[in-house]
Amino acid sequence: MESIERLLGMYLCSQETRRRSGWPQCTLARPLPRKEGGAGALCLSGTGARLTDSEVFRVLLFLVGLALLVGGYLLYGGHLNRLLQPDLAAVTPAVRLQDGMDYVPMPTWRIYLIQLLNIAGLGPVFGPIMGALWGPRVFLWIVLGCIFGGAAHDLVTGTMSVRNNGAGLPDLIGHYLGRTARHAATLFILVLMVLVGTVFVKGPALLLVSLLPAETVGGWIGPGFVEWLTSDARGQSVWLWVVMGLVFLYYVLATMLPIDKLIGRIYPLFALALLGMAVGLGASILTGRIPQVEWTTANLHPNALPAWPLIFITVSCGAISGFHATQSPLMARCLKSERHMRTVFYGAMIAEGIIAFVWAYAAQGYYGGVEGLSAALGPGLNRTNEVVHTISMGAMGTVGGALAILGVVVLPITSGDTAFRAGRLIAADYLKLTQKRVRNRYLIALPMFGLSMVLMVVPFGIIWRYFGWANQTLAAISLWAATVYLARRRSRYWLTLVPAQFMTTMTIAYILVEKRQNGCLGLEVWLGTTLALAVALAATILFFWKLRTLGPEDGRKALEVEPSAFERTIDTLAC
Repeated sequence: MESIERLLGMYLCSQETRRRSGWPQCTLARPLPRKEGGAGALCLSGTGARLTDSEVFRVLLFLVGLALLVGGYLLYGGHLNRLLQPDLAAVTPAVRLQDGMDYVPMPTWRIYLIQLLNIAGLGPVFGPIMGALWGPRVFLWIVLGCIFGGAAHDLVTGTMSVRNNGAGLPDLIGHYLGRTARHAATLFILVLMVLVGTVFVKGPALLLVSLLPAETVGGWIGPGFVEWLTSDARGQSVWLWVVMGLVFLYYVLATMLPIDKLIGRIYPLFALALLGMAVGLGASILTGRIPQVEWTTANLHPNALPAWPLIFITVSCGAISGFHATQSPLMARCLKSERHMRTVFYGAMIAEGIIAFVWAYAAQGYYGGVEGLSAALGPGLNRTNEVVHTISMGAMGTVGGALAILGVVVLPITSGDTAFRAGRLIAADYLKLTQKRVRNRYLIALPMFGLSMVLMVVPFGIIWRYFGWANQTLAAISLWAATVYLARRRSRYWLTLVPAQFMTTMTIAYILVEKRQNGCLGLEVWLGTTLALAVALAATILFFWKLRTLGPEDGRKALEVEPSAFERTIDTLAC
């Protein structure tokens, strides 16, 4: 214990030190004799404060969480990868079907980076902050959900695509679950695209309003303009509506002009700023600039909302996300060898889990616990943008915080454009309406924008939950397809069957138990969960009944597919 305390004392400030000196960098002075009962061991220079066993445990909690995620990649990811039996001699679709447009062999490091950029947007930032309201139990969901759910989901669905000629998610679901499931999945993808677009308008707009308040902008013109910008319009300031309108205007123009391609060239730089923000926050936690979190499994939500099933909907990206299954086929068409499937698919999800874990920890630690975080989020618990702004600036300074926030603003805006465009193409496929004519594009795009504008009046927290629900429902469907895939390959299908059962139960339970004013049934938690378990049991029985008739699928190329316009569009979309 002495050696651990000596190491931790080099970067951990006690609560007393931080209160007295405003979170300075702390240096190790000299070890003090341990008192009877083992209360403390280290003296921090300038204060005489000692590092207690409790503080040691709390910083170890953060380090253990990170270690579990990395260990999950090495151990469980390696185990799952061996079960999938990557064929190092197999010719991948990127090589066999190379066309210079969709099937393009690329270096593994670049594929990994693109995959990570595609899946990590606002999701692993806003979701974990709102999930942190339930207390440290959110860490369990992020860590375990990422290792056994999200990363496994991404690896298996990515492998399915690699071994089916780079097939997209709708084709994979149709092949393994049937036409009805394919139609349902396509509908959920369409719903998800609209919700992603809505979230990625309002989220960045809220952050921009935080950076440039109405008082500042209005002050450039005059007092009367300040009063107008700060006035209320359907529960939100006029200035927020103006910013959201400007974002929508960009989306409308991007339907005709190649603005997104110009932005896309610097897209990776802003995404790297997002990653740099997570690294900076992690360093702030380890150096004591962000206080450590007191561990408890109690439900600390200020409104006493039940963790089941709400926390699993609130924190989707960062734990498990069905949207990722729409992205994996894009990279499956670029892999030069099956050797790298675990690195790209499982590894990228683990990286997103680390981002989510860091933000959940920072949100609780920075404000001294859930009570402080709740106050920062405001009465409606929806000021996530202000929390991101405050933590980034407070922990990393003006320059580092500004660059980090810039990444959180620009990346979602460019992704929101892509989400609406992808939704337009899905609708066009259903309506058999060619998109070569600009008029036809607007016939579909403008109603989608209108629907999204209507959703803007809904509180951000509620919109986020429905975004999470659509995301998690798609994950459940994808996991059932993955289970059938493994069963037909005579592999250990229960590794995806158990997550599929859990996700099915959770998504059904949410619709049944969420409040009626939020569009759900508002049943008691025990009743809604019981009914959801019955649905999951019925799905399991159906799976085993069908399993008897499922023939083996040993060939590596089961589907002959051609990428759709929708799939070509979503390669820059990040959740």
